[in-house]
Amino acid sequence: MENVVIIGSGCAGLTAAIYSARANLKPVVLDGNEPGGQLSLTTHVENFPGFPDGIMGPELIANMRKQAEKFGAEFKAGAVTEVDLSKRPFKVTFGKETIETKTLIIAAGASARLLGLKGERELIGRGVSTCATCDGYFFRGKPIAVVGGGDSAMEEANFLSRYASKVYLIHRRNEFRASKIMIDRAKANPKIEFITPAIVETIHAPEGLVTGITLANPDTQEKRELTLDGVFVAIGHIPNTAVFRGKLDADENGYLLAKHGSLTKIPGVFIAGDVQDHRYRQAITAAGSGCMAAIDAEKFLEGHNHA
Repeated sequence: MENVVIIGSGCAGLTAAIYSARANLKPVVLDGNEPGGQLSLTTHVENFPGFPDGIMGPELIANMRKQAEKFGAEFKAGAVTEVDLSKRPFKVTFGKETIETKTLIIAAGASARLLGLKGERELIGRGVSTCATCDGYFFRGKPIAVVGGGDSAMEEANFLSRYASKVYLIHRRNEFRASKIMIDRAKANPKIEFITPAIVETIHAPEGLVTGITLANPDTQEKRELTLDGVFVAIGHIPNTAVFRGKLDADENGYLLAKHGSLTKIPGVFIAGDVQDHRYRQAITAAGSGCMAAIDAEKFLEGHNHA
């Protein structure tokens, strides 16, 4: 019987592990599908406080993990396949193992949707990005593309125009899901050029860094080559919450909803990080919410004389 089980080992999960381990709760952290979360796919992190020269994403995650282990957190590999939240203790199944826990912190993160192109995932951090606020700064004075048709694509294109010499906004249709105000703002930006309808067919990176893309018009099949240094994929995120469907409150996109702070409708179940945050999605906000969830879990255990 565990005091605290934490699902997910990104910024939120690891911060929750540090706090609950320091509170002597001996948390068990389940690594999940993407150990280390999205930061493990990021190269240089320049906006995490305390690192004036920046730090590599995987190194930041490794340091957090080491810190959690130092205070007594235990790590187990494997993705969660089943949870029973109908009564306490809660049951969590991962791999071939099931564990029981008095409290549960869900920090399973969200995965960025990718285009599904050959070599795309391997080029993350080498010219392909899913986070404008994380990586825009690295493309100062360079031409880039943003792929997507929603509000976040328009927002990212506008944000990136601060740095890039040119932003191509590429969408497979002539119509956009984005709101009119966001489209108008992007169209009024002299640095942004709309290319529609167009599909990215190939990302070129002959020496491991993005140098350009091949576009195809889905109606005419006409091809077009663009020379650029970065491709920002802004076609949404998928929260890793399928296993909790019907068990916890969620919005229409699957993001979990808290009643207050990190508390869910089930006493003893807490949420942190990108499973409940589709707005900020930053390492620092994920870490902050992991801290909140750990403190809430500790208070819950104190109130139930379980710790």
